[in-house]
Amino acid sequence: MERPAWAPQGIDLSVPSVSRIYDYYLGGSHNFEVDREAGRRAIEAFPGLPKIMQANRAFMRRAVRFSVDQGITQFLDIGSGIPTFGNVHEVAQAASPGAHVVYVDHDPVAVAHSRAVLEGVEHAAIVAADLRSPRDILDSAEVRGLIDLERPVALLLVAVLHFLEDADEPAKAVAELREAIAPGSLLVVTHASVEGGPRRPEEGERVENVYRSASSPLIMRSRAEVERFFDGFDLVEPGLVSAPLWRPDGSDDDELDPVVFSGFAGVGRKA
Repeated sequence: MERPAWAPQGIDLSVPSVSRIYDYYLGGSHNFEVDREAGRRAIEAFPGLPKIMQANRAFMRRAVRFSVDQGITQFLDIGSGIPTFGNVHEVAQAASPGAHVVYVDHDPVAVAHSRAVLEGVEHAAIVAADLRSPRDILDSAEVRGLIDLERPVALLLVAVLHFLEDADEPAKAVAELREAIAPGSLLVVTHASVEGGPRRPEEGERVENVYRSASSPLIMRSRAEVERFFDGFDLVEPGLVSAPLWRPDGSDDDELDPVVFSGFAGVGRKA
């Protein structure tokens, strides 16, 4: 298989990546045929996935603007993926020009492309690290240089926690990050689920199987399980809801499609 010029050396082009599959859903160009094949199988198992991801991104942008409205100008986006239009630094810096943004991802393509996109952008950086190792993130030169942990920060865990199995102790990772950030900080989360949405549990199981065969787990969790990630945070109104219902601004017509009401989204404030 020919390696595109943007693909870092050393990555295995025969193994799909969750961030490149996500890029495929969003209509991006930084994915390989192996990612597109996995994405097509996932859509067959769980129709409407691209629309769910678009609603997810729209929620993220609203949550970033909400954070700025709350006086927060520092953003730590873990599991940030491959940059697309309307990324965190674009939204945050449009609302607050001096906003600082640090992206974190462990996918080499996401990291390489983020570096290219951020070249020449002030107050923004990318860290190659994994949510399962919060200390690596917090101790990175980029976080130490751009994020003042003594002041409130918006911690974004958007569409990433469902890729961690219980054995990875995702709640422990979130708790470690929570302890590191200042009171008044916000936690922004979206998570896959079939509870309360239009998709049946067996469709959820089918898409989980697709991701498992693509070398990455996808864990559908219940509302109660997702809520536990907010331990130590007070959920802001309207609480934990499907992404289109979180402070809608009327800008996304696709929100009328029932499929986008799959999964949960919420923002919590650290007391």
